[in-house]
Amino acid sequence: MLSKTQFIFSYLNHNLKPTATNPFINFQTKPISSLKVVWRKDFKLDQAIEIDKRYRLCARVVKEVLNEPGQVIPLRYLEKRRERMGLAVKVRTFLTKNPGLFTSYYDKIKPKTQPVEFIRVSDRLKDFLEEEERVYSENEHWIMSKLCKLLMMSKDRVLSVDKLVHVKREFGFPNDFLVNLVPKYPQYFRLVGCPGEGQSFLELVSWEPEFAKSVIERRAEEESRLMGIRVRPNFHVKLPSGFFLRKEMREWVRDWMELDYVSPYEDVSQLDQASREMEKRTVGVFHELLSLSLHKRVPVPILGKFSDEYRFSNAFSSVFTRHSGIFYMSLKGGIKTAMLREAYKGDKLIDRDPLLQIKDKFAELLEEGWRVRAEQLSLENYSDHEWQGWLQDQALQVLI
Repeated sequence: MLSKTQFIFSYLNHNLKPTATNPFINFQTKPISSLKVVWRKDFKLDQAIEIDKRYRLCARVVKEVLNEPGQVIPLRYLEKRRERMGLAVKVRTFLTKNPGLFTSYYDKIKPKTQPVEFIRVSDRLKDFLEEEERVYSENEHWIMSKLCKLLMMSKDRVLSVDKLVHVKREFGFPNDFLVNLVPKYPQYFRLVGCPGEGQSFLELVSWEPEFAKSVIERRAEEESRLMGIRVRPNFHVKLPSGFFLRKEMREWVRDWMELDYVSPYEDVSQLDQASREMEKRTVGVFHELLSLSLHKRVPVPILGKFSDEYRFSNAFSSVFTRHSGIFYMSLKGGIKTAMLREAYKGDKLIDRDPLLQIKDKFAELLEEGWRVRAEQLSLENYSDHEWQGWLQDQALQVLI
């Protein structure tokens, strides 16, 4: 009876036959850097990024206002930041198209100036912000464990605070995690330096064995429990329909899959950077990082910021195309984004992070505003139609 791992990459072995002169294929003759896989567009996974585009844009505008003193800002000041926020339309047009986020009022910027239009968060947005706090509170242990895992995978168990702040949105960390969350867990974290000065770091104080198991390892343990036999930890390989790998690449991947899994939490300082074992570990780190991210995807430039901490090679991005059955590298929006294939079914995310409740609540807020606006436009169009009908009736009366 074939093992689960053999089933997983049986597709890769299709039509693979050793020659008579060399019945045992030597898979180490080709260096990793010479193994190329042609990038192929995946429309469904690209669509998954496109679906969230409107929500991300609205979130940027909300963040801009929330960062202001008193969470209010003159409309004309916000207009000056339109390009930075990535708004393709004027702010007033954006507000009209997305009702429910803000309310407007008039006030003076200075005592002797004329009143100008200000915008502030709406009552519905305030309700959402309270709900956001509740979700963060309920999932505090999960957020703390994510932070521990990021530190535990790094070579020195330490990461730059500036880099962590830069990736907080990708991993779902609250804005105030350094101020309100880190100090609650002195048994795990030590903050060195002053955040914001460029020389501050977050250190791991103690190793937590509970967190030192990857998604791959936990999955193998669960499958072993259900099947009653030991299942080796390994990656799920799922090539998209119609995708073709050259024979030498199929051979290399088959052999590479048979290598022992290298946990991203293991010390690999002794491994050669160009070895297949290091490739196995690198793929494992990327798999774990993407698994910990909110949407199981992270822009490649953001991952590149951690090359030194996680021992990535200078050409690390080639891993995503070389292992196209595990990852997909989207070029949507002109930005390379690494995605975890197994986390998606078509364009739908099936492996959902509990913190995505926040995004779901925000989406409900936006969609309610869009629905109300659509109804208003429908009524206005109906009224215009009635008015045109009345005018036509009057014209007919005159003619009669």
